[in-house]
Amino acid sequence: MDHQSLLKRVRTIELKTRGLTQQVFSGEYQSAFKGRGMSFSEVRNYQFGDDVRSIDWNVTARFQEPYVKIFEEERELTVLLIIDLSGSMYFGQTDDSKFVTAVEAAATLAFSAAKKNDKVGAIFVTDKVEKYIPAEKGVKHVYAMMKALIYFQPNQALTDLNAGMKYAVNVHKKRCICFLISDFMDLPSIKDGLVTLSRKHDLVALQLEDDGESSLPNVGFVQWINAETGRTTWVDTSSANVRHEYAQRQQKRKEINKEIFDSLGIDTCVLKGGNSIFMPLMHLFKQRK
Repeated sequence: MDHQSLLKRVRTIELKTRGLTQQVFSGEYQSAFKGRGMSFSEVRNYQFGDDVRSIDWNVTARFQEPYVKIFEEERELTVLLIIDLSGSMYFGQTDDSKFVTAVEAAATLAFSAAKKNDKVGAIFVTDKVEKYIPAEKGVKHVYAMMKALIYFQPNQALTDLNAGMKYAVNVHKKRCICFLISDFMDLPSIKDGLVTLSRKHDLVALQLEDDGESSLPNVGFVQWINAETGRTTWVDTSSANVRHEYAQRQQKRKEINKEIFDSLGIDTCVLKGGNSIFMPLMHLFKQRK
């Protein structure tokens, strides 16, 4: 998909989230992600059943009747999108590559957060941090961030998400919401990084998948090019054993990923290219309530 077409899709997402924000989507977002704590709002007359520990004794003494303090949750959040831009992210059977799905997911989350007056920032990562966009408020900032993502040309094709996660821990001292957006081709290698990041921040993993990676078509001998290393190999896809072994390996990788995320208590959501991303995200948010 060319840059202009992807930008048009981002504008469409902004229009969709505008309606969804007012109705359901960002209501789920707000319920799923909590603020930093409680702040004082006002005082009111004491009512039966109120916690006596909330009595404001200064106001009570002034008016000669009991008053209690009312607190509200500090809703302002910082959302950080850590986006994998390694070579494997550009695979896709159709124009909807995993990168396109990542852009759609990032846009949906960023617009929803911006319309709740939350700050949004991003880290683009390959085997190193390629670019950091500090968190700011506003839809205008989100558009600038998405344009930067769409037109960005990574310097590397390899993957090491540990670099991006370590950067997020160091650059954001206050707790924030981190969405790690990747295909997680080698999740065991970043387990330690996941542990560190999830201890510091509220971490959610968005797993990008393409159906073309699940199985091999029977098309004879094909040259296989590793999108990250550039190494080529020849594969006999006409062999039933080869196709079966490949499918088994892909299924095993998915099972291992699920086991790791479950063991670390990290919420996940699978997004597939060519499919709507709104329902999986809604389901994720409802689970987090």
